[in-house]
Amino acid sequence: MEIENGGQKPHPGLYIHVPFCNSKCPYCGFYSTVSKSGRSEWVEALIKEMEIYHGEFDRFDTIYLGGGTPSCLDTNDLKKILKGVKVNLDLYDDLEITMESNPSDLSLEKIKVIKELNINRINLGIQSFDNNDLKVLGRRHTSSQAIEAIKDLRDCDFNNLGIDLIYGLPGQTIKKWKRNLEEAVSFKPEHISCYELTIEKKTPFSVRLKKGSLELPDEDLQAELFLKTSEFLQEQGYLHYEVSNFSKGESNISRHNSKYWDRTPYLGLGPSAHSFQNSTRWWNVSSVRRYCEALENGKQPVKEVEGLTEEQILLETVSLGLRTCRGIEMTVISKRPKWEKMVTDMVNSGHIQIKGSRVIPTVKGLLVADYLPLSFF
Repeated sequence: MEIENGGQKPHPGLYIHVPFCNSKCPYCGFYSTVSKSGRSEWVEALIKEMEIYHGEFDRFDTIYLGGGTPSCLDTNDLKKILKGVKVNLDLYDDLEITMESNPSDLSLEKIKVIKELNINRINLGIQSFDNNDLKVLGRRHTSSQAIEAIKDLRDCDFNNLGIDLIYGLPGQTIKKWKRNLEEAVSFKPEHISCYELTIEKKTPFSVRLKKGSLELPDEDLQAELFLKTSEFLQEQGYLHYEVSNFSKGESNISRHNSKYWDRTPYLGLGPSAHSFQNSTRWWNVSSVRRYCEALENGKQPVKEVEGLTEEQILLETVSLGLRTCRGIEMTVISKRPKWEKMVTDMVNSGHIQIKGSRVIPTVKGLLVADYLPLSFF
């Protein structure tokens, strides 16, 4: 695949799914386990999976440790994992290495080791600076622990810090949410992610919602929260470059996550991890036990493989592109004659704008990014 801006072949990204948490948040739909057992076996299996993909991808320029909660791993396991990556996969020197972290996991001593491992980007899962919100969300850290973690990271010269927040909580008002944003920007993070609370199937929150014991803000308030977030953070100098993501200028955009939106190849390692290359998608089994057993027996832990059709590729190009401030090329629109009228209608309704040769979503368009592409298909 050729990247749109200049024909240069993009560099793939490496994602490592850490399937362990010290506690499970009631809203989380990602695969993870709170079991303390099997971690060393998982590390060994992970390195075996790396060996399988040796030479199968071009050189990687990003590594992303996600989960789960990667920061709950001890530093010896982190060392083994990153050493395994270096031995088995081709890497650029200018690596962006991101690790998702829970504030309560980050002692000053641990942060120093993380720094020595050349992890240079931290996504801190704060979610809220309000202790009542944190209790509702089932988080295991406090606001003071979050603030302490930020200060310790800065003291250790981490200059690429991301803060994750969640809005649309039960009982949340515009005023309360703005206080969260004000607290976040006071630390001058290079990146802020603001995610709307979504209710995933088979989570405790989904059970509570069905029973009527969980009341969420209505759609109008959710929309206002989104629009006020974009307005405030842009006023503070942040670039609203994707539906939920804001960066201090283009240089602080998440290089790794941008690969998903650009349809750049990526390799996912670990239970439930997804991969994409050459119009093919595949994903691993969502079980630590089955993952380890497969690799112990010399087999790939792949659950399913999907080959994408031309129509699916086109749908993804439009759907993912209209989630970002880069949008999509007009040449994509020209693939379907009827789309040109739709673009004109969306410009008139204020959902998109034309900049040069690209179709760019407005903030109003980003608000309905999940539905905007449906007009094209």
